[in-house]
Amino acid sequence: MTRMPEEWEILTLRGLTATDERADEFVGTLVIHRAGSKEPVESITVRVRRSVVREVHEGLGRLLKRSTGFVRPGS
Repeated sequence: MTRMPEEWEILTLRGLTATDERADEFVGTLVIHRAGSKEPVESITVRVRRSVVREVHEGLGRLLKRSTGFVRPGS
């Protein structure tokens, strides 16, 4: 029997901080929940490079710009 891959839901990313504004890495807590499960959430400490933060920012920005019903704050 083929097992289906696990699917996780990202609930939030808490406390993404760096030692200073020029840092190349940020540390925070990724809060996730197994999709379709009644199990409690899990918190995982993550380290994220600045280049990844920039890539995610640009990708989410494009996604939200195309999304129906998204209103930009201050619009």
